[in-house]
Amino acid sequence: MPLPILPTQLTLIRHGETAWNAERRLQGHLDIALNAHGLAQAQALGRALAATAFDAVIASDLQRAWQTAAAIAAGRQLTVQQDPALRERGYGSFEGLLYADIEAAYPAEFAAWQARDIDAVMPAGSRVAESFRQFYTRALAAIVAWAARYAGGRIAIVAHGGVLECAYRAARGLAPDTPRDFSVLNCSINTFSVDAGVLTLHSWGQVAHLAPATLDELP
Repeated sequence: MPLPILPTQLTLIRHGETAWNAERRLQGHLDIALNAHGLAQAQALGRALAATAFDAVIASDLQRAWQTAAAIAAGRQLTVQQDPALRERGYGSFEGLLYADIEAAYPAEFAAWQARDIDAVMPAGSRVAESFRQFYTRALAAIVAWAARYAGGRIAIVAHGGVLECAYRAARGLAPDTPRDFSVLNCSINTFSVDAGVLTLHSWGQVAHLAPATLDELP
């Protein structure tokens, strides 16, 4: 009789800080690098996870994610695998704008977004615009697919705030249209198990490794 396949252990991480995070400018699919603080956060994250054995390190193909993932993969016999399906939600013409500017330029679409209309789509412009329902389906499918690929193992995935939100909602059984009353912090450590496509949350929002004293110790 074949042995049962054990759940995949998943460490899910939001990328480190970017300059646009700090000024509340919407990034979406725009490819923004980590700022100096974000690079320090990534270093601290890599050190915090140094004793954890991973079978794979996976990231969104946007550089703020794979730069963060590179700090986890450093010193291991692993290459960061990049997956566009782990990108942040596509916000179309909203991307690159401050939240206040979005509200001024697109009042109706901004109101629908803030009201959590999960089927509302932003003006596309030259970039992809997704409803939250479309994004939720994409993000979860990507997470589950990577977990299945490394079934019974342990993986790290570095993605974006929206992707982490989707995972948290799925694991907690929260409907996509309910208010987000939980934080999704840059470079926080969040742990799940994935069994037959079902996510179970074990810990959320671990940031002790990002304490100012810890960051100050880094070279």
